[in-house]
Amino acid sequence: MWTSLIAVIGTLAGAILSGLLQHRVARSDRADAQAEQLRQHRMDAVAALAVALSDHRRAMWQLRDAQLTDQPHQRVEELLDESHHTRSAVTDPAVRLRLLIADPTVRAAAAEAVQATYRMRDAASLDVLQVQRRAALDAHDAMVEAAGRALA
Repeated sequence: MWTSLIAVIGTLAGAILSGLLQHRVARSDRADAQAEQLRQHRMDAVAALAVALSDHRRAMWQLRDAQLTDQPHQRVEELLDESHHTRSAVTDPAVRLRLLIADPTVRAAAAEAVQATYRMRDAASLDVLQVQRRAALDAHDAMVEAAGRALA
């Protein structure tokens, strides 16, 4: 009888231990999946902001070039409309980045990339526009580098 009782207790203990281990493995797998999903969302936000800034930088270059070279009013208005659309497209990924990434270096680099692109609007000459475009490109690259380091 004692042998049977010990066997039953051993079986129950083994089942309980096995269940606990399975539960722990499942929880660990869920946590890993959630962490990977968050990392992917962060990478998507950085990539979306990089694309939106590139589009807006191009639109600002074309607009300011048209204004500074006295192109026809109709053309300037078309480019102004496009720049409004591209600037609006910057908002969503910029907000997602701020919500998803707490790293102050990445957030500061993203803010500088956005502001450097926006500053192109104030270029007083084609030479200044070129300098501001280069600064916006450099800030863009710095943001991508900072995000890459933080998300590696």
